[in-house]
Amino acid sequence: MELEILTPERKLFSGEVYGIQLPGINGSFEILNKHAPLISALGTGKIKVLKDKTGNSVLYNINGGFAEVLNNKVAVLVEGAVEI
Repeated sequence: MELEILTPERKLFSGEVYGIQLPGINGSFEILNKHAPLISALGTGKIKVLKDKTGNSVLYNINGGFAEVLNNKVAVLVEGAVEI
């Protein structure tokens, strides 16, 4: 699936991924390939981008934002993101 992580200042990540783990306001959740359409508010925490099935990943700390899943594309809009 295609993933974009955006801040007001810049694009943090763009590309094909296996999945993504997000800090929802009511707990963490994971989005994988062919996920149903979804819009969710995000809380403070870590985003884990799963690049492939072998465990290659990238982590970001965020201060909140929103995620949208539609047509196998995930758009994540965040504030205060820093790659770990």
